[in-house]
Amino acid sequence: MDQQVLSRPRIGVPWRTTAEEAANQRSKIDKYLRAVEHAGGEAVMLSLTLSTEALRREAENLDAIMLTGSPADVDPAHYGAPRHPATDYADAPRERTDFALLEHALAAAKPVLAICYGIQSLNVFLGGTLVQDIPTEVGTKVCHSPAEDELPNGTESPDAMHGANIGTGHVFTLAGAAQAEINSWHHQSVLEPGRGLRITARAPDGVVEAVEWADNSNWVVGVQWHPERMAADPLAQALFRDLVAAARLVRAEK
Repeated sequence: MDQQVLSRPRIGVPWRTTAEEAANQRSKIDKYLRAVEHAGGEAVMLSLTLSTEALRREAENLDAIMLTGSPADVDPAHYGAPRHPATDYADAPRERTDFALLEHALAAAKPVLAICYGIQSLNVFLGGTLVQDIPTEVGTKVCHSPAEDELPNGTESPDAMHGANIGTGHVFTLAGAAQAEINSWHHQSVLEPGRGLRITARAPDGVVEAVEWADNSNWVVGVQWHPERMAADPLAQALFRDLVAAARLVRAEK
């Protein structure tokens, strides 16, 4: 096997949902895998059906993890909140997988990129809370999600787009500016950040768009948007390259 391939850092990517894995529906998960591969990493798909022990063994052989988006919502019981009427179903195997991966990665100082549902999962794992429904709880005029998932012809609706105001941190460095145009497909968001996290980007209405590890002791970045759906966007490309670069450092130290 080519030495360059062998030297690629291994990035663990859990399936988005239990249902998609069972049906082998790959159209959305493949976007994450391609983003990792294009950035120079080896994407390692992780089943949501793995036992705790099997997942632990898999995690030990990873150099970083990337938590994907999901149409599910994190169970509000995890952060001590009553369920909002608009809160969607919880995917228990996905929650269990995310939390196990985060427990390992944070203890072992391995990089974490958490995307959309992933940033929410990361935040809750660290004791943070969530806005359960942006339209009713924030009352914003900023469109954070298309009104419908599909167009009348059956194709996927275009992503909502809006600006983001970026503060000091990894995302600011990668963007090279204090503002960026991002895509958006979510109805929940970070409310109170979890232990060790700080907010580094917000939408114009104040909705949290990025969190990062506060003391820079590890590469941990959560973004509420979907960089895997913005293949030509410089910031999206930079995020994945930086994740892979951080993972490569972990791999070199083994």
